[in-house]
Amino acid sequence: MGRSQSLPRGGDPRFGPDADDTGCPILHVDMDAFYASVEVRHRPELRGRAVVVGGVGPRGVVSSASYEARRYGVRSAMPTMRARALCPHAVFLPPDFTRYTAASRAVMQIFRDVTPLVEPLSLDEAFLDVAGARRLFGPPAAIARQIRARVAEEQGLTCSVGVAPSKFVAKLGSTRAKPDGLLVIPATRVLDFLHPLPVAALWGVGERSAETLLRLGLRTVGDLAEAPVGMVRTALGAAAATHLHELAWGRDPRRVRPEQAEKSIGAEVTFDVDVDDPTEIRRTLLALAEKVGARLRGAGQVGRTVSVKVRMADFRTVTRSRTLDVPTDVAREMFDTVWSLYTVLQPGERIRLLGVRAEGLSAADETPRQLALGAPERGWREAEVAADAAAARFGRSVIGPASLLTGRDPRRNENPTRP
Repeated sequence: MGRSQSLPRGGDPRFGPDADDTGCPILHVDMDAFYASVEVRHRPELRGRAVVVGGVGPRGVVSSASYEARRYGVRSAMPTMRARALCPHAVFLPPDFTRYTAASRAVMQIFRDVTPLVEPLSLDEAFLDVAGARRLFGPPAAIARQIRARVAEEQGLTCSVGVAPSKFVAKLGSTRAKPDGLLVIPATRVLDFLHPLPVAALWGVGERSAETLLRLGLRTVGDLAEAPVGMVRTALGAAAATHLHELAWGRDPRRVRPEQAEKSIGAEVTFDVDVDDPTEIRRTLLALAEKVGARLRGAGQVGRTVSVKVRMADFRTVTRSRTLDVPTDVAREMFDTVWSLYTVLQPGERIRLLGVRAEGLSAADETPRQLALGAPERGWREAEVAADAAAARFGRSVIGPASLLTGRDPRRNENPTRP
């Protein structure tokens, strides 16, 4: 995500959708208020209203806010309680990552229809190198327009695109183009674009670094570019000084790296009130395993190692993991593993946070499945895939994990039992 507060959208004709895109093969595409926009697409009656997605409890944090909510000062990573105070009339929704993952995969496929050189940064943004796509689709700005049009028409979502000679400048461009805009930064105008910006716009400049640079009298990127490197080195260290000096002069040689498989997929929850009830803990671990399983299946991945994370009321955190004989994307199998790990752990204290994670990922269609001795061919996975299909139509919160409700093994003809 960009720092939109540092980069107000402007009307400088040197940088706009019709500017010269010669030598600008890099696109940065950033979906607009992605989680909130996907929720509005799912519930059209919310269109035009302030929508906030995130933890809805007293310890929750905002994950995404519609632009209607942002007008009241609501921002990502803000405590939900603060967001409620700023915008009490907003609609507050818990995140549905199954829905967001599905939307992200559809959007990323649109990008890959243009070029194989797609580097996702998260579910809602990616870099594209379109140098090799010119013959089929035209110059970079035209390609950006086509992508924006397809995302709007096929997915009912909007995105902002920066077109530039490098990844760093393209990302700044998409931030300045928000919401629902396109900005081209010509190769010959990069320094004209960069140097008036505040130093906080540079990658690697956090709040503390910005304060340090301001104390040195370096307020803009241009100030930093002209400052002696030795002065910045003394203040921030050699590596940071070199990195920022290069960026301040618009130099970013990094190439777009095609998507690499995620190293892990996980889910965790922070309780509104610390808990020690075994039944609630068990139910929570099962729900987290179901969420991880749905995300694995949505990404076409299976995990070889399953881990559980437990954070106590005093913030001490313990993690335990187990490597499976056969990789899995089945929630019930992951739950059995994490519950076993948790039982051995026996924290005996009130718990603030629980998490479940699958690691050692590989492509599901390239990983042979093995049945346990005596196990039928159809069972938990088929039940969970059916739940995925129902959730895609009606929403995960409506369907809920079937195993969580009944604890019944779909492979057996037995009476339901509580998990």
